[in-house]
Amino acid sequence: MGGGPPSRENNSRFGPTPPRTPKPPKPRRPLRRAVVLLVVTVLVGSGGTFAWAETKLQRDVDLNKFSGRPASGKGTNYLIVGSDSREGLSAEDRKKLKTGVFGGRRTDSMILMHKGAHGTTMMSLPRDSWVTVPGYKRPSTGKTSKPAKNKLNAAFSIGGPELLIATIEHNTGLHIDHYAEIGFAGFVNIVDAVGGVPMCIERDIKDEDSGADLRKGCQTLDGAQALAFVRQRHQEKEGDLGRTQNQQKFLSALAHKATSPRTMLNPSDMYPALSAGLDTLIVDDSMSMKALTTMFRSVQGVSKGGGKQVNVPTAGGIATSKGSALRWNTVQAKKLFDQLKNDRPVTLPPKKPARR
Repeated sequence: MGGGPPSRENNSRFGPTPPRTPKPPKPRRPLRRAVVLLVVTVLVGSGGTFAWAETKLQRDVDLNKFSGRPASGKGTNYLIVGSDSREGLSAEDRKKLKTGVFGGRRTDSMILMHKGAHGTTMMSLPRDSWVTVPGYKRPSTGKTSKPAKNKLNAAFSIGGPELLIATIEHNTGLHIDHYAEIGFAGFVNIVDAVGGVPMCIERDIKDEDSGADLRKGCQTLDGAQALAFVRQRHQEKEGDLGRTQNQQKFLSALAHKATSPRTMLNPSDMYPALSAGLDTLIVDDSMSMKALTTMFRSVQGVSKGGGKQVNVPTAGGIATSKGSALRWNTVQAKKLFDQLKNDRPVTLPPKKPARR
């Protein structure tokens, strides 16, 4: 044996230590670590944000105002409404955005989003749909009207969000669990707060009524451009159906941008975006920030292919006493509504692209 000092690696006070078997190197997981870091950072950093946001929510909609509601189905149904409320817009803003000066608020878009075991389905409801509006009490007389046929958006104009909810539930058989509505000003402010939203436009669009003046190709839309894009329908081959497709497409892109790491982890981006949205966001009286966040992330998931976007199946236009309207395809629509109510996979084909 040599006379050198004992090796520290192979000896201890309890005797020789067997040589350590080197551990295999751990596989690198940069993506997983980044995701974990992102989640932890957001959870830690957004606690105060959630508490602040909870106090900003305008819980003005009573889901149970009308009786005779359908029973709750499986999964969760959100009614997402874009109204043409001009609240928060100056005279200069209204002129720039070509919104007109209408004083009240009407529905400009309606999407019923179902989140369930088979992913998320976003179903657009054309505002010109010819439906039955349930009986309601007239504020001027106190008398209750009889159920009558009308356009879907008329329910909102007549009786606000509550009558719209009752009308959709009556005609679809679907129980609406949550309601969220945003006006023109909030929409524009959110888009601008997140730095615009990337969109790929399939063709040139120029529309005098909405102010849309967009070129074909991929680009980032600011608030004014985005509002014009989702409002215009005269340049769409399928009219109001084409517009609902644009609205779904843009809403998914907006959700993706608003929940991107750059926005979520940057207070200078996150707080303006939250404030811009909450200032004009109207929700139901049971909506929490947790439920609202779930809704928003579900919309984001659809933009990544984690869900479906469909329109209520229609059977063509008809002339009515209220002007041109859209008839629903009764058989196909009922099949779709039953699938959503029972949380089964949606088997109807996705919305058809507009004809060229």
